[in-house]
This record gives sequence, C-alpha cells and structure tokens, in this order.
Amino acid sequence: MIPNQLTVFFMTIYLLESLTIIVQSSLIVAVLSREWVQVKRLSPVDMILISLGACRFCLQWSSVLHNFCSYFNPDDDLWYIGILWEFTNTLTFWLTSLLAVVYCVKVSSFTYAIFLWLRWRILRLVPWLLLGSLMISCVTIIDSAIKHYIKSRLILQLPGNNTETETLISFLEKNYEHTHLATLFIPFLLFLTSTILLIASLCQHLRQIRHHVTGHSNSSMKAHATALRFLAFFLIFFTSYFFTIIISTTYSLTHENSWFWACETIIYATVSIHLTSLMLSSPALKKVLKVSCCGPKLPEAPGTTIP
Repeated sequence: MIPNQLTVFFMTIYLLESLTIIVQSSLIVAVLSREWVQVKRLSPVDMILISLGACRFCLQWSSVLHNFCSYFNPDDDLWYIGILWEFTNTLTFWLTSLLAVVYCVKVSSFTYAIFLWLRWRILRLVPWLLLGSLMISCVTIIDSAIKHYIKSRLILQLPGNNTETETLISFLEKNYEHTHLATLFIPFLLFLTSTILLIASLCQHLRQIRHHVTGHSNSSMKAHATALRFLAFFLIFFTSYFFTIIISTTYSLTHENSWFWACETIIYATVSIHLTSLMLSSPALKKVLKVSCCGPKLPEAPGTTIP
C-alpha cells in the first residue's frame, strides 16, 4: 500500500519521535547503569528511572514494529508484538505512578502518620513495589493472550461472515478494551493523586517562606517555584498521554487512516517530553546532558580569572 502525503508526513514525525525516545531511554539506562557499577548502589528514584528507561526502550521498539508491519503487511497476525506493547505500556504506567508516589512521600511536608511511616519505609519498599508492578503487568499479558487465542480459534473454526462469530469477537474486543483501560486508570489515579498532593505541599511551603526576605529564603523560593513548574508540566504531559491512549483505544483507528498516525504522533511527542523532564530530575542524567550540550568544562589556566 502506497501512503498518501499526509500519512507520510505523520509517519516521518512519528519515526523521528520514536528514534528520539529510543536514544533517551538508552541514555537513561546507560548512565544509571554506569553509576550503579561505580557506586555499587542506586537510590530508590534511580531504581525506578532505570526500570522506566528499559521499559520505554522496549515499548517504543514494539510500537514501531507493530505499526509499520501492520501498515505494510496488514494480513500478518502480529498479536505477539501487540501483547509486548500492552505489557510494556501497562508497566510504564505503574512505574510512572510509583515514581510520583516516591517523590510525594520524600518531598512533601505532610505530617500524617501514613506519610511518616512511608517516608521511613520507602527505601526498603521500592524493590518490592517494582516487583509488584512487574507482576501486575504480567497479568495483563495473560488476559491479552487469552483474548487473542479465543479470537483466533473462533476465526479458524467458524470461517466466513458468521454473525454469531462476529458478535462474539466484538464482545471480546469491547470487554478487553474496558479491562485494559481499567488497568491503566488505577496507576494513573495513583499518579494524579500523588502529584496533586505534592503540588499542594509545595504551594503551602512556598507561602510559608514568602514571609522571609533573606538571600537563602529567596533562593529557596526560586527552587520551589521551579519544582512547581516542573510538576505542572509533568502532570499536563502524562495526563495528555493517558487521554490520548483512551481515545486511540476507544475509537480503534486503522493503520491505513492518516488520523491514526496523527494520534501516534501526539502520543509519542508527550512521551519524549516526559522522558526529557525525567532526565532533568536526576542529578546524574542532568550532569550528562550539560556535558553533552555545553561540552566538558576546560581547566582554567594558572593566574587567570573569570569575569
């Protein structure tokens, strides 16, 4: 099938975004893995970030393979690539919500008993929470594999335009849609709650330090204002990603439709921006970005001064 000009345009943007996401994910994994080898340990946030980077890498490759193979070879059954995408996408949602929960617990100034208990236990809980996210995502694979198996058996046993078969397949598709969206909504709700609580805590703390006019307080206000802007962008981009996934799942656009590729472009534009914000939140990754953008800092010559 020869794509039209609009489809080619969106395909090109989508491919460029995918390559950017793959490079970003590889950089996250490479930098944090090197730090893990050097320091022999990782902070809870870096544990989540390295898992998220590896997950995003697999998610993007499965998306590219599934989309382009489905467009150029529509007769091929690519259910195994679709299952891999669903697994990595679900795991990405849980890891992102876990990252938001960790940030909320560590940074917020709430003094409720549950926050104090979590702040004390979060270092030990993160590996188990990562394992739990993996197990929940594996359940998604089982559900998806059962759906694909039943669908393929129905098509083989009852070929042709059979009304009962089409009705049953449509029921399976709708049931799976609702289940899939429910599995994404739960981690998204956790992410939303944690981020809003953290924003509320930072706003409260910012109001408290506005009464001070010292230099230290002024720098603290700037740091809190920057953190609030970062969280606001973080909330907007991930929420946009979630709702775009809902729209693309609900309306089931075909790969031949130009709007499908436009939707994919919007989805992965938000993913790339999301990964950029995550990289800027990690000191190790931020240092690498500064070196790559500005170049290594040269040593000063003896006796020289910087104006």
